[in-house]
Amino acid sequence: MWNKGTKLAAALLLLSSLAVPSAYTSAAAKNVKVKVTLVSMELTENNHVGNEWYTAGYVNDKEISEGSQVVLDLKATGSIGLKGYVEEQDKIPDKGETVSSIKVSEVTKPITKAVKVTVTENRGRYSGNTATWTFTFKVQKQ
Repeated sequence: MWNKGTKLAAALLLLSSLAVPSAYTSAAAKNVKVKVTLVSMELTENNHVGNEWYTAGYVNDKEISEGSQVVLDLKATGSIGLKGYVEEQDKIPDKGETVSSIKVSEVTKPITKAVKVTVTENRGRYSGNTATWTFTFKVQKQ
């Protein structure tokens, strides 16, 4: 069974294990506020793929509309996920998406990041042709 010495040792071990993590918290663990703006979603090339489109920009899997911004509270060791998604609106839609990321530690000054999304025509006489969209994001610390 437990004697006084065993109970005391167990209690000290428990207390020391609770205290250690906070004693070693580094400055790198601090959170950083980062503002991300979806500056534009622009069709930069279209070789007979389509005329009606659905587009969506995402920051860390959260949809953001063109011209709007989101402020993220991230760990200094974290990263920012940027995604562009495009879908041609017809009977058999063609789709494309591109994902890119930026490490929070790389954001020392405002960064403009272009994410290019290519959509390939999947049927018909223009099968194989492509359209390219450029999603422009601005990333900066607050």
